[in-house]
Amino acid sequence: MRTDLNTLLTALYVKIDDHLAGRRRTGRPPKLTDAELVTLAVAQALLGFTSEARWLRFLPARMPGAFRYLPGQSGYNRRLRAALPLIKHVMRWLAADTDLWTDTTWIVDSTPVESGRSRPTVKRSELAGWAKYGYYRSHSRWFWGRRLHLICTPAGLPIAWALADPKIDERQVLMAIRDHEPHLLTDRPGLLIIADKGYVSRELDHYLTERGVRLIRPAYRNRQPHPGEPLLKSIRQLIEPVNNTLKGQPNLEQHGGRTIEGVGVRTAQRPLALTTAIRHNRATSQPTTQSLTPYDH
Repeated sequence: MRTDLNTLLTALYVKIDDHLAGRRRTGRPPKLTDAELVTLAVAQALLGFTSEARWLRFLPARMPGAFRYLPGQSGYNRRLRAALPLIKHVMRWLAADTDLWTDTTWIVDSTPVESGRSRPTVKRSELAGWAKYGYYRSHSRWFWGRRLHLICTPAGLPIAWALADPKIDERQVLMAIRDHEPHLLTDRPGLLIIADKGYVSRELDHYLTERGVRLIRPAYRNRQPHPGEPLLKSIRQLIEPVNNTLKGQPNLEQHGGRTIEGVGVRTAQRPLALTTAIRHNRATSQPTTQSLTPYDH
């Protein structure tokens, strides 16, 4: 089996092109098809290019003939912005096409997404009024930004996520994600959710029990530990690298004098599409759930 990048991109393009073959498009056919656009965006993310201009200069020199037509930087950026619903649709479709999608075990956790650390950034950033202050218990410090709430399988496949105000309770966000996509639970009878101590709540237990979901979390020090407590801790740690990937791939916390909004605009094509919520939900303080709903043909 070949595992080089060209083989991966070719297989991805063929699969997406076959899936989108029946989709109707009004107007003149574009020189760069939708399947080629998504493949181009995935290749940029895999090779770690955060600058679209550098990426479009790199392709002809290092990957000649890989794409029959390459737009300019401005045209490429416009196509990516317009194709955001399509990218979300392809993400959900590819995820649901794997055996991991039907896994009846989920891991739930949240992690801060810092948008800046200096006082001038808080005042001048385009996220001012949208990002909030929150407390990072693991590092015993405050941060300014949002909090990423993630649901994934033990193998690391993201099922759903939300970018929320860091002051909103983790348990409320978990229920909001479920209400946003109720079929995620109904399609998986006997679902088991593994979480940490932050999800201790009678209301949450009752909410999930009514829907046939079992929630397992570590016991408090004054409570009798669960029989599988050591194994539970090792399973919960599986979500940490997934969180790091989600934040690291779009460079969400690499400020370098740029706001997270500036980074997000240039990385809208990331396969994980974390920065979608940043641009489209800046005015609300409610949890921003990632639905990846089917694209409207």
